Amino acid sequence: LNKNSQLKTLAKYSSVPVINALTAKYHPLQILADIVTIYETYLPNWRELPTNGLPLPKLPNLKVAWIGDANNILHSLLVTLPRIGISITAATPKKYNSPQDVIDFAVKNSKKNNKDYGEVAFTHDPVVAVKDCDIIITDTWISMGQESEKKQRLIDFAGFQVTEELAKKGGAKKNWKFMHCLPRKPQEVNDEVSV
Repeated sequence: LNKNSQLKTLAKYSSVPVINALTAKYHPLQILADIVTIYETYLPNWRELPTNGLPLPKLPNLKVAWIGDANNILHSLLVTLPRIGISITAATPKKYNSPQDVIDFAVKNSKKNNKDYGEVAFTHDPVVAVKDCDIIITDTWISMGQESEKKQRLIDFAGFQVTEELAKKGGAKKNWKFMHCLPRKPQEVNDEVSV
């Protein structure tokens, strides 16, 4: 489904559970896979830990930097990561901000209103976003249905390619990790980071 509202209508009238595998606004199935990857990388024994009634143990000392388009992957990260204690800073070009309702929900469900949640921040500077980050995440700059915008998007996203130089210049942590939901394109991340 393209529109999130279509999914909500389908769920409302369905006699069986409806799972959002992907809409233009959110991609929660991908984020579940990303969260498992993060837990397996930073807290390998996470399945054995007591959760004190919470679904997942918190990861309060991790910071994610998002570099790229304000798309369904970013929106899902914004509404999910802070709830498990992970802070996120999103860097997008100026004309490519997340919708206000996503921003409002992310801020409401962040450290600003709950001491156990991660922080949420927004910038238009990828160098600022990667400061002290553990993980850098990006996605395609040209999603399905945006092919006619490719030329302009490549201009607008200049400086948003994930590189070792960007990570070093911005002060990412020494052993930072890179994530992408694939397939990746060379303009989003160079071969030094992701082959």
